[in-house]
Amino acid sequence: MLALFSCLVFARWFYRKSSWKRARLAWAVVFFMFAGCSPLDQVPTTTLSIPSIPLGPKTNLANPINVNTQDSEFLWSQIVNTVDDYFQIKSEQRPTRDSTQWFEGRLETYPQIGATYLEPWRKDAVEGFQRWQSTLQTMRRTATIRVIPTNDGFSVGVEVIKELEDVDRSQFSSEGAAIARHDGTIVRTGASLTGQPITLGWIRQENDADLEQRLLREILGRVSNVQPPRKPFLMH
Repeated sequence: MLALFSCLVFARWFYRKSSWKRARLAWAVVFFMFAGCSPLDQVPTTTLSIPSIPLGPKTNLANPINVNTQDSEFLWSQIVNTVDDYFQIKSEQRPTRDSTQWFEGRLETYPQIGATYLEPWRKDAVEGFQRWQSTLQTMRRTATIRVIPTNDGFSVGVEVIKELEDVDRSQFSSEGAAIARHDGTIVRTGASLTGQPITLGWIRQENDADLEQRLLREILGRVSNVQPPRKPFLMH
């Protein structure tokens, strides 16, 4: 909504300051920005390019969730394609079996600094509280996917760990920083005089349940809600 309001204010100002043809161009830009800046959660699931499970705003999937499929390679490919849209994958261990038993699959990602409202093209922070928190604080997320074979398919569990950066002081504070002298003494300025806070570690927060639900919905949608590809316009 903030982006839409900013677009409307800009178009109104541009309309007053420009000619009639440029005003039409400004309103056209606002229209296309509105079409591209609408939140993903408000778009009907039937229009998403990625299959998803249509659920109500307060309906959550079980975590882990059972997926009724016997094709482990197909399921693993859909999981990798889904997670790769959000994080950089660190390691993959596919679910395999030998002559006697199955072995569970596991996928881990690298820690990633959370997306802010100034980065609408990133998807690792859900719109609303999670994205506002990542905008005002330095947060990072790490995803882990477990695929456990069951009697009727596989059990897929998603865990997204959220951590808060722990620093020694505020970003623009001066306590503890080195002070440059101005009395003629030779001072070698270096990195110690920049006054930037030092990262001491990361504080574990609660899991990002919103992102876990989004990943589960996309994985389940890719496996069970598969639709044929759309035909090109000229083929109709």
